[in-house]
Amino acid sequence: MSMSDSDTSSQGGDYKNFKQISRDRLLHEMLRSTKTGDSKSTWKVLIMDKVTIKIMSYSCKMAEITEEGVSLVEDIYRRRQPLPTMDAIYFIQPTKENVIILLSDMSGRAPLYKKAFVFFSSPISKELVNYIKKDTTVLTRIGALREMNLEYFAIDSQGFITDNERALEELFGDEESSRKGDACLNVMATRVATVFASLRELPFVRYRAAKSSLDANTMTTFRDLVPTKLAAGVWNCLVKYKSTIPNFPQTETCELLIVDRSIDQIAPVIHEWTYDAMCHDLLGMDGNKYVQEVSNVPSKTGGPPEKKEVLLEDHDPIWLELRHAHIADASERLHEKMTNFLSKNKAAQIHHNSRDGGELSTRDLQKMVQALPQYSEQIDKLSLHVEIAGKINKIIRDLGLKDVGQLEQDLVFGDAGTKELINFLRTKQDATRESKLRLLMIYAAIYSDKFEGDKGLKLMQLAQLTPEDMNAVNNMRLLEGSSDAKKTSSSPFSLKFDVHKKKHAARKDRSGEEETTWQLSRFYPMIEELIEKLSKGELAKNEYPCMNDPSPTFHGTSNPASIRSSQAPPVHSMRQRRTPTWARPRNSDDGYSSDSILRHASSDFKKMGQRIFVFIIGGATRSELRVCHKLTTRLKREIVLGSSSLDDPPQFITKLKLLTAHELSLDDLQI
Repeated sequence: MSMSDSDTSSQGGDYKNFKQISRDRLLHEMLRSTKTGDSKSTWKVLIMDKVTIKIMSYSCKMAEITEEGVSLVEDIYRRRQPLPTMDAIYFIQPTKENVIILLSDMSGRAPLYKKAFVFFSSPISKELVNYIKKDTTVLTRIGALREMNLEYFAIDSQGFITDNERALEELFGDEESSRKGDACLNVMATRVATVFASLRELPFVRYRAAKSSLDANTMTTFRDLVPTKLAAGVWNCLVKYKSTIPNFPQTETCELLIVDRSIDQIAPVIHEWTYDAMCHDLLGMDGNKYVQEVSNVPSKTGGPPEKKEVLLEDHDPIWLELRHAHIADASERLHEKMTNFLSKNKAAQIHHNSRDGGELSTRDLQKMVQALPQYSEQIDKLSLHVEIAGKINKIIRDLGLKDVGQLEQDLVFGDAGTKELINFLRTKQDATRESKLRLLMIYAAIYSDKFEGDKGLKLMQLAQLTPEDMNAVNNMRLLEGSSDAKKTSSSPFSLKFDVHKKKHAARKDRSGEEETTWQLSRFYPMIEELIEKLSKGELAKNEYPCMNDPSPTFHGTSNPASIRSSQAPPVHSMRQRRTPTWARPRNSDDGYSSDSILRHASSDFKKMGQRIFVFIIGGATRSELRVCHKLTTRLKREIVLGSSSLDDPPQFITKLKLLTAHELSLDDLQI
């Protein structure tokens, strides 16, 4: 059983987004395909390893897995109870350890399961296939042996990670280790390639060129070659897929751009003011879990109110609508929603009136009971988000984050410099250590030459940073992508501003793109410009070469009319100025609020052009994920963001500190 091109590619058929395809493959192509012959109606056991369990949990809900006939989910590494009357589905990585356990489970006179349907998450080596074939007793008990080629984590409808959490340390650390780095890139390349195997897409593979290929005087370092090495690894996997996967396209169907964290050091540390980003930045959430206090449920012991975990995910329509909205906009909309809900909902109205001492009639009670289940669910969801927004707004006030955010953005757009930073550090004594650290990291990314020697040290001492925090600031230099950063300052996407730039000399407005925005939302990540240039065929070939060297006629725009014409920004400018106002018209369609996406999805997804994939080595940010949603609507092409991990600012800063902490790492004690 194999998927046809029309199921997945961006050419024809009912359009499914990236995450839907991943989910359908796991549920239908894998689980449902085992319902054959005598095992059609029987319940099965699903056995996975640590990686495939995560893959499954990101794409499918437990109820969906159960619906496909799975009654039990097991960890392959744990001791399991024999169930000789049941069939087992193995979804595992093709490692020797896993294959040995599989053979042990199914061999001998008393196998653990009746039959094994085996699906590997990535290509299996010939050696391991031969190893399985040698055991003839097991072969008769294997119902299927297939490569699923799905080894990525679908974290969003348009986003995935390869789960290389230590990629920043292993690829950009102070002590370069090509052995560790190559091993990390090999895993990453295999996992990125499985995205294209799943979608039956063959991309033009473009990547950020090493600085040494642009400037003969620049010495090549391992970290400078990271995008080139990953692009080569992905391309090697794709070439194999062309000859091994049925219905895999033989000509290019989409575009992939591979970059690393050096293209934008600011995005991971600046405060992003959207609801989603603020939740993860300020509330210390564990993934998408938020711990809510249930005030109307007192604890049985008479202590503080009970707490319950809630997931902020796509199944929550309020989250879906507000996650990419500015926090002030989200708060306003929540207030409106609560007011409208109370005025329109009968149960809520009756409930509200009864508080004022009014007697409830039998008819009122009947109406209330009829509306109650829906009322209860809606009020719970609204109350949850009102509580979250309230917490975030309180933290913003308590920590004085508006002033911090204003200075961050002024530094980025050249409206503030050293003088304003020093003034802030001297006058805002109550600013948190983290706020000051993030300001200095932004300053160091923009003006790295001013940070050399004593100047940088004095600024960090003025901010009263700890030695660990100073490490994080100093380690920004490791992400410059070149050992001689000064020579690269003329690059169109360099992280340097023109250090002689006068105040207010930001680049021109991109007319008609976004008429009004909220205060503190001028900042946008660099991938926004890169994706727009790629879509228009304007990305410089020498800076972003192509592995499979496309024909000169290819510009990547299958629907050029859908792209808004805008004046190309000046080459040396860093980021574009956006006009700040605190109130946006309520009917504005910014293209990236989720209600806008949902409104256009049903009709527009069917008219989508070729997909664009952007992969960032070293961690992506929520602002970059937001941009992909925004540009999907604007460019009429599904933009999928991939990365080694998705990092919120606290996580990214911790990883930066580790770049020069090798002597503390146990791994580095190994010879």
